[in-house]
Amino acid sequence: MIKVIAENRIKPENAKAAAPLFREIIAATRKEEGCIEYRLFTDPKNPEIYTFIEEWASQAVLDKHMAAEHFTRIIPKIGELSSKPLAVQVLEEFK
Repeated sequence: MIKVIAENRIKPENAKAAAPLFREIIAATRKEEGCIEYRLFTDPKNPEIYTFIEEWASQAVLDKHMAAEHFTRIIPKIGELSSKPLAVQVLEEFK
């Protein structure tokens, strides 16, 4: 099992433009085989921070997700609205 924590920092003036992109990628990703959990959280103390918490069945399905049409199309658009580069942690469960 793989966990991903991906933090996006969206410029406040771009929040409305980012919202439909976030909704689209969430809806499409949740339909993917091997996606266990895919949620987006906001920071109530810092409205620029949007954090995806993801859980995947394996690295192979995560790799497939990252090559999916919706991912390769939407993530660059979200990047254009960001104030900082995307910060991603890919984690494996401690055994």
